[in-house]
Amino acid sequence: MKILLVEDDLRIAQAIAEALKDQKYTVELAQEGQLGLKLAQTGAFDLIVLDVMLPELDGITLCHCLRQQGDKTPILMLTARDTSRDKVLGLDAGADDYVIKPFDLPELLARIRALLRRGAITFSPILEWERVKLVPSDCQVFYDNCPVALTPKEYALLELFLRHGSQVLSRSAILDHVWGWEETPGEETVKVHLRSVRQKLKAAGAPANLIETVYGMGYRLNPNL
Repeated sequence: MKILLVEDDLRIAQAIAEALKDQKYTVELAQEGQLGLKLAQTGAFDLIVLDVMLPELDGITLCHCLRQQGDKTPILMLTARDTSRDKVLGLDAGADDYVIKPFDLPELLARIRALLRRGAITFSPILEWERVKLVPSDCQVFYDNCPVALTPKEYALLELFLRHGSQVLSRSAILDHVWGWEETPGEETVKVHLRSVRQKLKAAGAPANLIETVYGMGYRLNPNL
């Protein structure tokens, strides 16, 4: 899953981003409000972690803009302002949760998991296709109950396919969801990681065409197995 982190304090941003990546989330970082709004408007994110005090555009205004545009992406706000009025402003602007700095990192991660569960009503707690099983709560993957060890990017790639079923995903769409804006890899990167995922699943007993290529369009989970 992909998270947008809008935070101008680089030290805090790096700590949060590292913790999220350890949990196999893809993280995109913006250090000012206008860029955060621009990225959020792409619709490529499952959750937004948003600081209140930001240069160019504050978090309250950014949140309000997104809600005015009909964006329902879960938003968790971060702020050093520990007053009831500030909490009310944030929640009234459309935020789903509110965390005060300094915060306990494990608690922040728990709040993020809770919002992702709440915001992904159509998602199953366990994602399955054919004999593949992905357990988001502990980032484990199995094929026919055999564990499959994946890198964070491989895990994010497989999760993306499992969440979209037999829908065809283009290379550019995969790049948007699995790789961050600052990484800017080429489309060849998708082929390399996909080849590795296929090989690891095949080693566990999966059909070689579990993830099939739809020529000229992209890739999807094979609906004909």
